[in-house]
Amino acid sequence: MCVWSIRRILCALSFGAVFLGAGASAQFLPAPSNGAPFGPLEQWRSAILTGDMLTLKMLYSVNPAATIGAGSNETPINADAEISFWRGLKVQSINLKIDQSDSPRSGLHQVVFVAEVKSAAKAPLRTVYVSEGQLWAQQGEQWRIVAAKRGDIARLEQPISTNKDLYPAGVDAKSEIKGALQHASKSGKHILLVFGANWCYDCHVLEAAFHRPDLAPLLDKNYEIVHVDVGEGNRNQDLMKRYEVPMSKGIPGLAVLDSAGKLLYSQKNGEFEHARALAPEDLERFLNRWKPEKR
Repeated sequence: MCVWSIRRILCALSFGAVFLGAGASAQFLPAPSNGAPFGPLEQWRSAILTGDMLTLKMLYSVNPAATIGAGSNETPINADAEISFWRGLKVQSINLKIDQSDSPRSGLHQVVFVAEVKSAAKAPLRTVYVSEGQLWAQQGEQWRIVAAKRGDIARLEQPISTNKDLYPAGVDAKSEIKGALQHASKSGKHILLVFGANWCYDCHVLEAAFHRPDLAPLLDKNYEIVHVDVGEGNRNQDLMKRYEVPMSKGIPGLAVLDSAGKLLYSQKNGEFEHARALAPEDLERFLNRWKPEKR
């Protein structure tokens, strides 16, 4: 059996800049060229779904003991605690959105994914998301998890990367707002200003939430959305001041205008700064509160 040092395990797991739920821009190695699924991961997923805790436990390394960091603080836990976490979710279904890569080191395989879970842990049944990175090592003929990093449970989907260009370079935010106001004057919609930046993880969480099937129709019917790039805190600061969204309180920052441009709401206390911790119901309440009347 191949025995890996803890230092080497953690170094290998960090290869590719895997930062789950930490708000950092994650860059990953390309997926395996043959596109084949990683069989041991399917065993892991199936064991969680069926509640086969014995099989699940056998998929974690004993020598060396699997090292696991849990939550945003990467609290060290053992395999038993990790198994208890998944058992406690009372999983009804689990789908994995995977960005996986072959490791250049022989006998190692790194997998990064977001698990979409239908959980019965709390009534009613609800969907939660868990981000995780796993390092698997081949021990004899068996693949086992030797290291893992798991994010916190989230009610909104957590993007694997921040590669999406939400705030394209060279866009004139003032012109974008002017155009949105022209459209709103005819449609009666309100203007939703989203101050953010491509590097901001929570900006990507919020954007993904806006495309959820339960929220997108509410937005489309009631709002003109304008993304305002704040760069590294050095762009469009005049607009942040005009619409009373302090950069010091973090991003994403939101403001709502009526169809005439009157400021109805401004985010003064970082209410959306930690979008990853919000639930869909939180966003739905906000959007319903500030939408135009009688639409």
